[in-house]
Amino acid sequence: VQLQASGGGLVQAGGSLRLSCAASGRTFSTYVVGWFRQAPGKEREFVTAIKWSGGGTYYADSVKYRFAISRDYAKNTVLLQMNSLNADDTAIYYCAAARHLITSSIRYPASYDNWGPGTEVTVSS
Repeated sequence: VQLQASGGGLVQAGGSLRLSCAASGRTFSTYVVGWFRQAPGKEREFVTAIKWSGGGTYYADSVKYRFAISRDYAKNTVLLQMNSLNADDTAIYYCAAARHLITSSIRYPASYDNWGPGTEVTVSS
């Protein structure tokens, strides 16, 4: 599956952005779709993920209650609504997908074998 992330940009602290991860080549039907981010000089870190079939969601503690991941079946797209953004959220955001992941593997980048190009999010303070 090919992935394309979009929706990044520059936003003031406290603002919101919505990122999209669109799939082409096949549907997400058996996939887990995750969002990761990487800030300059830092490791890539888990943000959130969703099981396309069943809809189970998982969040990093740093974004819980501020970010929300969801599915758009009609568009075969995963959405990431980001609210109450702060400077620590500044990073390049990547969407990734993998089939048949077990729950304990969902938070690790190495578990995913499909990655899209990132979209940059900059939060100004």
